[in-house]
Amino acid sequence: MVSDRNLEIINSIKQSDLNSHKALRDLLDMAKVIADEQGDNDLAYALKLSDFVKRKVPALPVSAGMNELYWEALKFEAPHRFESFLLYMERRRRPEKRFYQPRRRTLHIVAEDLQDLEDGRLDFYGLSLPPRVGKSTICIFFLAWVIGKRPASHNAMSGHSGILADRFYTDVMKLTTSEEYTFSEIFPDVKVRATSADKKELRYDETESFATLTCRGIDGTWTGAVDISADGYLYVDDMVRDRTESLSPKRLEARYQDYLNVLVDRKNDGSRELMVGTRWNVLDPLGRAESENKNNPRYRFRKIPALNEHDESNFEYDYGKGFSTQYYRDMREKLDRNEWMAKYQQKPFIREGLLFPLDELDTTFNGVLPDGDCLTAAACDVAWGGGDSLSMPFGKAYGSREDGPVYITDWIFNKGDKYVTKPLVVAKTLQHRPNMERFEANNGGDEYAESVNSMLKEQGFKTSITWAKASNQIGKMAKIIQYAPDIKRRFRFLKPELQSEEYKAAMEELGMITQVGKNEHEDSADGLVQLLQLISGEVYAKCEAMERPF
Repeated sequence: MVSDRNLEIINSIKQSDLNSHKALRDLLDMAKVIADEQGDNDLAYALKLSDFVKRKVPALPVSAGMNELYWEALKFEAPHRFESFLLYMERRRRPEKRFYQPRRRTLHIVAEDLQDLEDGRLDFYGLSLPPRVGKSTICIFFLAWVIGKRPASHNAMSGHSGILADRFYTDVMKLTTSEEYTFSEIFPDVKVRATSADKKELRYDETESFATLTCRGIDGTWTGAVDISADGYLYVDDMVRDRTESLSPKRLEARYQDYLNVLVDRKNDGSRELMVGTRWNVLDPLGRAESENKNNPRYRFRKIPALNEHDESNFEYDYGKGFSTQYYRDMREKLDRNEWMAKYQQKPFIREGLLFPLDELDTTFNGVLPDGDCLTAAACDVAWGGGDSLSMPFGKAYGSREDGPVYITDWIFNKGDKYVTKPLVVAKTLQHRPNMERFEANNGGDEYAESVNSMLKEQGFKTSITWAKASNQIGKMAKIIQYAPDIKRRFRFLKPELQSEEYKAAMEELGMITQVGKNEHEDSADGLVQLLQLISGEVYAKCEAMERPF
């Protein structure tokens, strides 16, 4: 509990000019005094003061004194705040040589997640990023930070091979011993006490039976040789060796069992876990962990794709580091689509059981439609949050309504609420002027359709708008499987270069839907099924229970 006397001094400082070096210096000095009082609440309050100083200084005119104050605030926070540790560790390095600062705009969220892991808000953290953007390096810094905080803890790092473990051993050694970094300033009492290059062990405490950090491939010796203490971490990086391994369900299952029986087996009650990797397949260890703990608030899975929703790079870092938008777009053109989506977009695939493999949906058109009469229709699968997307494909059907080709000319695929999607639906309807539209009436879809109909009438446009509840006689997935052959046979999709961002997103989801395992979302396929039913003239039957009249 912060003493009344200290609070009185701090309030007095706050009433002075907080843009002055003296006031900020006094606040930081008080933060140090309060932190020395050793209470958890005292430390939390002290860190609020130092954070104020740290954020205030960069907004003020540059001076040697202010610059020094900034670094001093970071140093004070570094044992307690991971991002401050990251920044202060590289103080002696030239800005263009630093790891974290040039990458901060993207990796800041990862640093915050790792802070939550260390603060006990999480038991497990899964991180998926594209190759070579810094995911492993930031985790190596994290392990160095944990070692500085608790040199007597036991931690272990593993990956698919001993070569990977060798790199981690070398990097942690460098971070904690090289004068290029400021580890010894942040943790002056923590030093390497013993090392073993053969066993890949680092000891920062002389009395502990097990090493502070052991780096070992999953094929190495673990039983009896490695321990992960209750205040330690199991760090698993890239369990799947390569693309070839990712394509074998049998090898993935064997890898997952190795992970459980070799690595997890060494954890004590209370040990936390950090798993990092390329998301090759929904059956890889990271995918299995996510599937089994999807609704567990103590588990967090962070995925940052190479290209964002605007088709721009998330990893174009300062000083020419990272990867440009054009680099990733070129890579997308060169790679197999499933490999691109898994390795770079963090959308793992499973080839077995895919209902709509995009390489089988190769009946595309270049925007030019056939001559002759056609029926224009649209079907809307209304979304109500939870990560679902409103899916509304617009199609032009030629020839027989039961068997003719259907050209998908546009597609609304949007996660926004009704205030976002209704204007889109109205605008696209006015643009394409369909002969008929159908809305799924479940969960208030009928009210949504009536609202859209009223908005269209206000614009002077009339069309046949209907709504109906999906049948409860057949599940959504069973319905998608039932109609999949006709969708692949009859539907024509725009060439990728002509697709809007929402059209592309719908196609990407469509290409990942599998009939084995669990799909995160099926909105794109559901919209196509409803469109096919509408064009083919199929209707839902409605039954009501009633008393017998006799």
